[in-house]
Amino acid sequence: MKALLNSSFIFISTLVLFSCSEKKTEDDNNAYLPIEVIRENDALNEIIAPGIKARVIGSGYEWTEGPLWLEKEQMLLFSEIPANNVHSWKEGGEPELYLHPAGLTSDDTRGGEVGSNGLLLDPNGNLVLCQHGDRRIARMSAPIDAPEPNYETVIGDFEGKPFNSPNDAIYDSQGNLYLTDPAYGLEFRMEDPKKAIDFQGVYRYTKEGQLELLLDSISRPNGIALTQDEKHLLIANSDPEKPYWYIYELDGENGLKNGKVFYDASSVQANEPGLPDGLKIKKDGTVIASGPGGLWIFDSNGLLLGRLKLDELVSNVALNENEDLLFLTADSYVLSIPLK
Repeated sequence: MKALLNSSFIFISTLVLFSCSEKKTEDDNNAYLPIEVIRENDALNEIIAPGIKARVIGSGYEWTEGPLWLEKEQMLLFSEIPANNVHSWKEGGEPELYLHPAGLTSDDTRGGEVGSNGLLLDPNGNLVLCQHGDRRIARMSAPIDAPEPNYETVIGDFEGKPFNSPNDAIYDSQGNLYLTDPAYGLEFRMEDPKKAIDFQGVYRYTKEGQLELLLDSISRPNGIALTQDEKHLLIANSDPEKPYWYIYELDGENGLKNGKVFYDASSVQANEPGLPDGLKIKKDGTVIASGPGGLWIFDSNGLLLGRLKLDELVSNVALNENEDLLFLTADSYVLSIPLK
């Protein structure tokens, strides 16, 4: 989700993109982008090796998001939101078009970020998409290895009102779906006349088919992740006034309780582009999150271990099964970074 750009920043990011392309290096037929590692704690050394670079998997896209690693297929999927595409990539090849349309399936020609955003698998292994354009969570009605742009709605409204534009989502081990619903996929965002819900919600869609509003108080809920024990929910807030990650305790059927700020990125956000966006939590509790300036890495208690600075706006991340390879969607790029 491109949560923040104004006209002045568009100019700056254009300069940054040019600068980054100048810094791109090649080695063994692979292209790389430089990374500046900012170590805040020695524990980062157990995650990030010295001298790492970001390998370029693909480039030249309009705005990438929603990376999803499919272990069985050994394949990465990612959204290209403005182009209404999902692309696929396998080692040894170039990215290929996987789905079109991916987010807006009607004949509507409106502007805005109309494609899919977050991508995930449901408990049955089906591809599920956060569709900005259609304003719903949808399931692809085709096998992973034979994709077709045919979809069925999982959930698309709250109390009879269409969602704003579902952004990111995650299933728990019981089959309950947690999702965020900011307004970034609407053409005029918060001021869009088609906006039917007067807040940006965080929801749980239960395995029994009940939609529950968990939060209506976060101004720009975006990335969402469950801790490994599924006792806490971590939510990114892509608001320049409140660039926070929040953490809440899950309270069974009662929803959430004891919410607090997991980390406040205000001091960095004031000087570096980007906002809290997509994130993942490793099996050991390490949090890897996109945010101002690139990637942020925390321990399970919210202690900042360090940051990886890139010249691109990083929107989201994904991990492979072994958690030794990190995939990034970063503006016009799709990248990978080795982890220890």
